[in-house]
Amino acid sequence: MNRLLHTMIRVKDLEASVKFYTEALGMKVLRTSENPEFRYSLTFLGYEANPEQAEIELTYNWDQEQPYDLGTGYGHVAIGVENAAQACEKVRACGGKVTREAGPVKGGKTVIAFVEDPDGYKIEFIELSSRPEAGSKEV
Repeated sequence: MNRLLHTMIRVKDLEASVKFYTEALGMKVLRTSENPEFRYSLTFLGYEANPEQAEIELTYNWDQEQPYDLGTGYGHVAIGVENAAQACEKVRACGGKVTREAGPVKGGKTVIAFVEDPDGYKIEFIELSSRPEAGSKEV
């Protein structure tokens, strides 16, 4: 059986990123590791550990001086929430950036919102109660 394990993103300031994911998004640190020989640190976060849910791996390269180029191929991480507007307010209260307020997706009824983490990675909130049933089309 295949399953999604984690998504890895590189971060410039590990402490600020961990604070954002734990305080603003409500995740918990699941495990950490340090590799002095190759000069990097890893922090795995999530709401539950594998196999219950996929995780986010924050990779901090100790010698990276420049910000990472996010590129044009990366989209976002999606998180199911009970109330997208309240999730945005929590991010805002933690000093985070809301880039799209909660509201219906263009051409549909699912309520979404977008925020950014300290490195500019986009996080989409999807209001779970507004999602269409699995296998059906968005109307």
